[in-house]
Parts: sequence; structure tokens; C-alpha cells
Amino acid sequence: TSSSLDEQPAVEPDDVSRPGLNARSISLALVGVATAILLARYMQDVLIPFVLAALVFYAFDPVVDRLQHWRVPRALGAALVIILVVGAVGATAYNLKDDAMTIVEELPAAAQKIRSQWAARRGQEPGALEKVQEAAREIDATAAAAATPSVTVPRGVTRVQVVEPGFRATDYLWGTSVGAMVVAGQAALVLFLAYFLLVYDDLFKRKLVENIGPRLTHKKLTVQILNDIATQIERFILVQILTCAMVGFVTGLGLWWLGLRHAFVWGVVAGVLNVVPYFGPLIVAAALGVVGYLQFQDIPPALGVVGFTLLVTTIEGYWVTPALMGRVAEVNRIALFAGILFWSWLWGVPGMLLAIPMMVIVKVICDRVEDLQPIGRMLGE
Repeated sequence: TSSSLDEQPAVEPDDVSRPGLNARSISLALVGVATAILLARYMQDVLIPFVLAALVFYAFDPVVDRLQHWRVPRALGAALVIILVVGAVGATAYNLKDDAMTIVEELPAAAQKIRSQWAARRGQEPGALEKVQEAAREIDATAAAAATPSVTVPRGVTRVQVVEPGFRATDYLWGTSVGAMVVAGQAALVLFLAYFLLVYDDLFKRKLVENIGPRLTHKKLTVQILNDIATQIERFILVQILTCAMVGFVTGLGLWWLGLRHAFVWGVVAGVLNVVPYFGPLIVAAALGVVGYLQFQDIPPALGVVGFTLLVTTIEGYWVTPALMGRVAEVNRIALFAGILFWSWLWGVPGMLLAIPMMVIVKVICDRVEDLQPIGRMLGE
């Protein structure tokens, strides 16, 4: 018996395979992802300022590092960079304030002009759209009459009809003013968070690496992920700033050449909304189409304004940005569009603005973590 036992092959540790995926592990992973999504949606008021502060940190960190290399204390360098950037943005807004207020003052006249043109159009023979709307109103009236039970109103009882209040511009402006104050407070909070991240950058990274786990491989992987995220996000933000400035300047100059009033204000709007892929340029083009039609009172000049705006954003999106990005943020267009839809649903307008940086961060993490590499390949080009 002992000889037969000795003849049995020994089981090597390498022959023991790791357990594969099963229904339990997949279910736990799905529950974890769903829980994280629900928490991110519920805690958006807390998470969005931190994400914005992290992006501001990555945008300013190279400059602060350079100042520190020149023997400037990090706290002083961070404060100087933030003050200079806020001052430049404030000076630009102050210089364009008069044109922006003129546009706001022209809104009532523009609305009245559109209303007059619409009333004159309705006095003519109805077109296809008016006929479809009239048919829909008749169908709604018929359905309401069929669904309403015949109730006899007792004598002495007055039937009451509830009418929803109409749109009031004053209420909207009041709500917008309050919202602007809230946004200003959030912006100040984001800047303070970004300042402390810039000052305590090394301390934060060192604490994160120390507490990530006891294994040296985990610490090395964490350092690699942090470095990759910093490299790609910093270059992505730099390219975004350059392309948005280019789009804003070229759009403003072209609109001025076309004779559009307040051209450089619209150039700034085009540059800011260029941060949102696809949707931002379309919103700017639609708004400029209406503005151009109201100013020129003719369709061809308005179409020229829209066509020029779309031409600038098309050249920027398909040639300039890919050439500057290189291999940074290699997220395919399907995943990018799906990411915009997801983050817009999750966080609204801030999510739409943060969609691309979040997708870049997700791809960097998936490329570095072995178990998540298939997701990284799905997101890549």
C-alpha cells in the first residue's frame, strides 16, 4: 500500500486553477454596481464639487509644480495660480458685460417679433404643422369627452375649472438669480477644495498608497493608476482649453465678419459649450440660427451663420482635437456617446460636462486592473 501511495503523482500548486465566474459572483458584482450608481445619484450634491475640484487640481497642478521647482512655496504658488485664473475669467466677463446685457435687453423685443410673425403666419392658410396640431386637438377633445362621465350638477352648485398659471418671466428671472447665487457659492467651494488638494497633493497620495493594502504589488499598482490618471487628465484638460479657446476666437471672429451683432459674446458661448461633445455645438448652432434670422430677416444669412458655426466645430472635432490628443483618452465614440447619456442622467448638466473626464478615468483604471481589462478593451478604440 505504501508503494502505491508513493507512485501517485503529487499535486503541484500551479495545477490548482482559480475559481471562475459563477452566478453568485456576477450577482454580487451587479448589486455592487447598482448600489454605487444609486449612491452617486443620491449624493450628487456632495460628489460633484469634489469631482470638479479634482479637475481644477489636475489643470493647475503642472503650473504649481513648476513654481515649486522655482523655489516658490506650494501654498503661495497655488494661491497665485487660482487668483490669476479667477481674475482673468472675471476680467473677460466684465469686458463682455455690456454686450451680454444688451442681448438680455433685446430678448423682450425678439420675443415680441417672433410672436408677431407667428400671429401673421397663423392668419394665413394653415400649413402641414398647423393641420396636424388641429387634428391632435380634435382627437384630444373627443377622447376627453368620451372619458368624462356624465355627472349632473345639483342645483345651487357651481362647477369649478382649475386653470394652471401661465409662464411668468419675472418668476423665472428670480429663480435664475437665486440659482446664480447658488452656483457662485458652489464655485467658491470648488476653488477652496482645489486649493487644499494642490497644497497637500503629496500628503494625500502618500496616505492613499499607505492605506491601499499590505502588498507591495497593490501599492505599485495604485501609484501607476494615479500617475496615469494625472497624465491623461492633465493633457486632456490642456487640449480642451486650447480647443475651446480656438473655437471661441474663430467663431467670434467669423460671426463678426458675417455682420452678426454681439459676435464675441456668442464666440465665448460657443467656446464654453464646446466642452460638451455633440450637444454643445448643436445648441449653439440652433441659438445662432434664431438670432441670425431675427437680425437679418432672411433665411439664407441665418443658414450661413449656422453653417459657419458647425464648420468650425466639425474641423475642431474631427481633425484638430484628435491630432492634439494622440493616444490620450482613447475612448471609442459609441462608449463616449453612451457615457454622455449615462452621466447626464446621473448628474444632469454637470454630468454632461464631466462625462469625458469620468470616462477617461474609468478607462485608465480598467486598463490597469487585471480583472477589469476586458471592460477597458471594450471602451477603447
